[in-house]
Amino acid sequence: MKVRIVRSERRRKTISGRLLNWRTLEVRAPNHIPASELDQAVQVLVERMLARRDRQRHYRSDEDLQARAERLNQRYLGGAAAWQSIRFVSNQNSRFGSCTPARGTIRISDRLAQVPEFVLDYVILHEMVHLLEPGHTASFWDIVYRYEKAERARGYLMALSLEEDLDSE
Repeated sequence: MKVRIVRSERRRKTISGRLLNWRTLEVRAPNHIPASELDQAVQVLVERMLARRDRQRHYRSDEDLQARAERLNQRYLGGAAAWQSIRFVSNQNSRFGSCTPARGTIRISDRLAQVPEFVLDYVILHEMVHLLEPGHTASFWDIVYRYEKAERARGYLMALSLEEDLDSE
């Protein structure tokens, strides 16, 4: 986990931490705290945040993805999409989802385990449409935009991407 330390003249006593995204912990501390004390506090905060992140990532399961996909398939695709597996994966840092139509596999980044339901539904539907329409053709987007919150979800994902880009600098 990446740690960003922000020291402050105004802060007098407390050291606090917050997750900016799945990979960056921001630690705020007073200027006068010795480095050794700050290092210990950072260690405790990292352990605490990793445990919290792991709990949150498991909030939604692969079974939840399967159930959501089945519901979305019926509602927006008339049951036309067929897949072999859909699951969360931890190795997708530059995309939110992927689909391999030849294998019928859909992978969803575990970074999305805690996004609002309408965003997760959009990504699942987007990947399922690839089972019917390879590429991002006009007909692909016509199907995706049957989902009434598609534009809103795309905006949310764009903002999330920008935040992650800023945090990685």
